[in-house]
Amino acid sequence: MLRPYDGSNCVNHVGPGRAPAVLFSARPEHGGHGSGCAMTETSDIEAVRAANLAFYAAFSSLEIEEMAKVWEQSERAICVHPGWRALSGWEAIRESWEKILDNTALMHFNITGVKVVVQGDAAWVSCVENITTLLEGRATDFAIQTTNVFVRTAEGWRMVHHHGSQLPG
Repeated sequence: MLRPYDGSNCVNHVGPGRAPAVLFSARPEHGGHGSGCAMTETSDIEAVRAANLAFYAAFSSLEIEEMAKVWEQSERAICVHPGWRALSGWEAIRESWEKILDNTALMHFNITGVKVVVQGDAAWVSCVENITTLLEGRATDFAIQTTNVFVRTAEGWRMVHHHGSQLPG
């Protein structure tokens, strides 16, 4: 069962200086992990939050090499950019990111409304990307509702699905 993760019996589950977010974790109703807060739940949630932030850092860097580090480079990866059809497999996704990054001069993100769910070796993040970018020499602001899906790998959490839908302006 998925229950809101409230950090009960945990210290700094969000971390100092960070805005609290609604966090979720798969936990049995009646303390299946023992009493108090299981460190693996907190560390998994924080690790997924870090993986999500790494995605936006890679995007902001405008470097394909940085973007490649956050993705699972497999055929099961899927990406839906706002207004695009779904792309399947890392090669198609990489090509799309190369086009986007090569044609972008600035990309600044303010990520809000973050919700993290971890269940086993899969996790998903729902958030709003508040974006400032340069289009045709003019600063433009817009918002994208996004779902990012991650899987646990030997190298850490890697993105396997990104879906963004532009919000009405």
